[in-house]
Amino acid sequence: MMWGNGYNMGWGWGWPVGLLLLIGIVLLVIWAVRAGAANRDGRRDDSMADSRPPGPSTARQVLDERFAKGELDADEYRQRLTVLGEKGK
Repeated sequence: MMWGNGYNMGWGWGWPVGLLLLIGIVLLVIWAVRAGAANRDGRRDDSMADSRPPGPSTARQVLDERFAKGELDADEYRQRLTVLGEKGK
């Protein structure tokens, strides 16, 4: 006798495939909710970027490198630091 119009998926590969499909759907929903929450304010959630200690600006780094190479003398270095609004070392 055939139950279910001859489509017997109850004891074969049906339940493992169904379980994997259900897990995939749950993971997809979790991913979509997280992506939506991260983009709610229009930017990515870079929590690792916020945990870094604040350092000198890029302009300050370039200025320090040029001073270290000898491209700038001490007076010009201090003058450019003043323009950047930063204090000297």
